[in-house]
Amino acid sequence: MRRALDTKQKVGRWAINGVAGAAMAYLFAPVFVIVLFSFNNPEGKFNIVWSGFTLKNWANPFSHPELTDALVVSLQVAFFSTLIATLLGTCIALALSRYRFKGSGAVNLFLVLPLTSPEVVLGSSLATLFIARGVSFGIVTVIIAHVMFQVSFVAVTLRARIRGFDWSLEQAAMDLGATPRRAFWKVTFPLILPGVLAAALLSFALSIDDFIITFFNAGSLVTFPLQIFGASRVAIPPQINVLATMLLMGSIAIMVVGLIIESRRRRLNTGSERKR
Repeated sequence: MRRALDTKQKVGRWAINGVAGAAMAYLFAPVFVIVLFSFNNPEGKFNIVWSGFTLKNWANPFSHPELTDALVVSLQVAFFSTLIATLLGTCIALALSRYRFKGSGAVNLFLVLPLTSPEVVLGSSLATLFIARGVSFGIVTVIIAHVMFQVSFVAVTLRARIRGFDWSLEQAAMDLGATPRRAFWKVTFPLILPGVLAAALLSFALSIDDFIITFFNAGSLVTFPLQIFGASRVAIPPQINVLATMLLMGSIAIMVVGLIIESRRRRLNTGSERKR
C-alpha cells in the first residue's frame, strides 16, 4: 500500500514537472526563434524562412539606420518613463502599504484600471485628451502615456514585495537616534530595493514593447515597435532579430548582476549575524 502511494506521488510529480516544462518551452519558443533567426542568411527581404547560418548580421547590427534610430528613441522613452514611473509608483506603494487613509480604496481602484482596461481604450482616450488640450504629439506625449500604465505595474509589483515588511525596524532605528529620513534611506530603502529594481525592469520592458498606446500618441515619432510594424510590409531584415537579441542579452545581464549583488548582500548579512 505504501509502495503504491509512493509510486503515485512520483508519477504525479513527473506529470506536474512535465506540464510545467512544456509550458515553459511554449512560452520561450518565440524568444528562441528570435535569437536563432538573428543568425539566419535569408534569401530575399523577409527573414522568415531558415536559409543557412551566418555571422554577418552580427558583424553589421546597425546597417539599417532607421532601425537604429527607432531603437534609440525607444530606449530614451523607456528610460525617462521608467524613471518617473518608478519614483511615483514607489511612493504610492509605500503610502498604501504603510498608512490607512480615506480614499485608499479609490486609489487602489485607479491603480488597477490601467491594468484591466484595453490598450486601445487607453491610447485613444489619451490621444483625445492631448488633441483637446492642443498638445503636439511627440516624445513628451509618448512618455506621459507610458508613465500612465507603468505606474500601476510598479506600484502593484512593489506592494507585493513589501506586504510583509516589518515597519518596526524604522521605529527601532529612530529609537537609536536616527532621523526619519536617515532611517528610511539606511533601513527601509535597502530592504525594498530588490522590489524597486524588479518593478523598474518590468516597467522598462513594457515600455520598450508597447505598440498600441504609442501608436495613438506618437505622432511623427517612430519607436522600435512602430518601425518594425511599418517595415514588415516591405521587408523584415535580420537586423531586427539582432537588435532584439541585444536587448534580451542586456536585460539578462542586468538581472544576473542584480542577483549577484543580492546574493552577496545576503552573504554579508548572514556573516555579520553569525559573528554576533
